[in-house]
Amino acid sequence: MTVRSKKDDLKPYRSQSVGSLDDRKVWQKGVRYLKKRDPVLARIISSIGPIRFELDTDHYEAIVGSIIYQQLAGSAARAILNRFKQLYEGKLPSPKEYLSTDVARLRSSGLSPQKISYIKDLAERLLDGRLDLKRLDGLSDDEAMRELDAVRGIGRWTAEMFLLFKLGRTDVLPVDDLGLRKAAKNAYRLRKLPSRKRFEELAVKWHPYSSISTLYLWRTTEKPETPAKW
Repeated sequence: MTVRSKKDDLKPYRSQSVGSLDDRKVWQKGVRYLKKRDPVLARIISSIGPIRFELDTDHYEAIVGSIIYQQLAGSAARAILNRFKQLYEGKLPSPKEYLSTDVARLRSSGLSPQKISYIKDLAERLLDGRLDLKRLDGLSDDEAMRELDAVRGIGRWTAEMFLLFKLGRTDVLPVDDLGLRKAAKNAYRLRKLPSRKRFEELAVKWHPYSSISTLYLWRTTEKPETPAKW
């Protein structure tokens, strides 16, 4: 997936998450709801078939992965993430390990100076207690996004990826994601890429299951074997 993220407005759209995507009953209910409400999505869902969705197991890894994926195509981001992990024997470093790593070594993995600074700020906040990622589990979508907004470099898209892939929120709609907008343009036969306003108009019928719509639209532009996340 091609993504766009920058430190801009983190104002969420009308998030109405209900339950968790990790609950198969919630997922199946959402699929039935979308197929009934949107004929275009109904065709896409029937064509692609079931999507195997699993939550990320680690809060910290989910955030670091999202930061690395910012503004990159999925294949390029995965390559950088793999090289980054190779610096630490195939695993993500702990915040303490990361802060003790020489910047030149981090740069050798392909990380940009900006992203190095973003992960540094995240690591520092986790170590000194300013940020408690596990506490986000009990917050509303809007509250969780505001907490993440305090971290340098975490914009709307990065926060949305955390809500989707780690917290399993059902109503995540990354309106600024270029790959998603391209998928919507093709699926709905639009003459041009939908603006944020136009995209939100398309999505009115998806709430409170926009996350499922998002995952299926992404899949229309990817190869079946391509991971939906890192």
